[in-house]
Amino acid sequence: MEQWPWWVLGIAIVIDTVIRITAVIIIPRNRRPTAAMAWLLAVFFIPYIGVILFLVIGNPRLPRARRRKQDQINAYIDETSHQLHFGTLRPNAPEWFPPIVAMNQKLGALPISGDNGAHLISDYQSSLDEMAEAIRTADDYVHVEFYILQSDDATDNFFRALEEVAARGVTVRVLLDHWANRWKPRYRDTIKRLDAMGADWQLMLPMQPLKGRMQRPDLRNHRKLLVVDGTLAFVGSQNVTDSTYNLPKNIKRGLHWVDLMVRVDGPIVLSINAIFLSDWYSETDEVLAEIDITRAEIGSGDLDCQIVPSGPGYEVENNLRLFLALLYAAREKIMIVSPYFVPDEALLLAVNAACDRGVAVELFVSEEGDQAVVYHAQRSYYEALLRAGVRIWMYRRPYILHTKSLTIDDEVAVIGSSNMDMRSFGLNLEISMLVRGEEFVAEMRAVEDQYRALSRELTLEEWLQQPLRSTVLDNLARLTSALQ
Repeated sequence: MEQWPWWVLGIAIVIDTVIRITAVIIIPRNRRPTAAMAWLLAVFFIPYIGVILFLVIGNPRLPRARRRKQDQINAYIDETSHQLHFGTLRPNAPEWFPPIVAMNQKLGALPISGDNGAHLISDYQSSLDEMAEAIRTADDYVHVEFYILQSDDATDNFFRALEEVAARGVTVRVLLDHWANRWKPRYRDTIKRLDAMGADWQLMLPMQPLKGRMQRPDLRNHRKLLVVDGTLAFVGSQNVTDSTYNLPKNIKRGLHWVDLMVRVDGPIVLSINAIFLSDWYSETDEVLAEIDITRAEIGSGDLDCQIVPSGPGYEVENNLRLFLALLYAAREKIMIVSPYFVPDEALLLAVNAACDRGVAVELFVSEEGDQAVVYHAQRSYYEALLRAGVRIWMYRRPYILHTKSLTIDDEVAVIGSSNMDMRSFGLNLEISMLVRGEEFVAEMRAVEDQYRALSRELTLEEWLQQPLRSTVLDNLARLTSALQ
């Protein structure tokens, strides 16, 4: 067998050495230690493949031009909000609450507002139908922004509502994530229906290299929101699609998604609209100057609300910092609902510290997983959580509990699109709504009680009996979750 010439081997050794040294210099810079270590291991063990992967998905930030747009948007919102009065805030806030609000505004520019109404919708089809009825009340415009948007039997009423208002001259603007929709079964039919009604629609974070539109290919705009005339809005975890997502594999397994949306009115609608306008500007370079986000209307309740945007357009993980602050602030009770709970070290420490302080902590997850890697990565934390004292409730199959919420004591809650995993913290554009008000938390508690009744509790004794192959899969998946 012919051997390679000595000089070829020498060049290969030099290239390999240069790759390793360069990786040690470049990869750890401004990156979490766990993520840096994961990337270094990938480069050291599989140098050429590891380098290619790092070049493709190693930068968790949006392109510089896109980040500049976000800075411009934040500066405008910050300047505008200082001159406005967004309702009257509730008195007697906990001493820890104002600093968290100030942090949120510093990171995401959006202020807190009072005099807001909020109503939870926990039934999947009812949520789609309530949004449809809200759309039918539009006089001026409807803003639709969803990670996944599909025209199907379940969403037909929603789309018919858009068609009806568009037919009478209401402006319909639609944003949908490119990658999340491009490969879905109903994508072409959905686009045709949007075109036929005359909607002005745009793809979010498109991967269109021939048009010069490129970024890290696994970045997603994961937000879900609807705004009607700037006076009524919806946010939450639900996409506009059938509860099976129309995917054959889900239908074969009998999987259905369980979600939670919240209908809001009052000054907070301006902040939700500001998120849509910023995403619209980011994708189109179009400033919708005719949309007024400075004139607030009093809502149907007196809840204090603040919108917290997050994602790779920001310098830090706004959502993670919000979650951490609330976990450390809790004194009595923490309820976490997250389909994908893959915490980093800081979040895991915050949960453990809460248990050590005597705070009752409960985590709601799904018994069934729809994404194998995330499902197994999440499972790798169960033993540590159970030993710390966390009660884990597993929502029974064949349902995927897709709600994303956090309730603290009996006064503060967060609901939105953000999971508690590495993807939502670093790669997805998310929207979260912070709410202060006992009446809203009481509604959340009622939903949590429903989830608990439809779940089974996982015990440490049961968990320790899992087979070795499951432990190995869980730990391997945990390692890949750090690659950001």
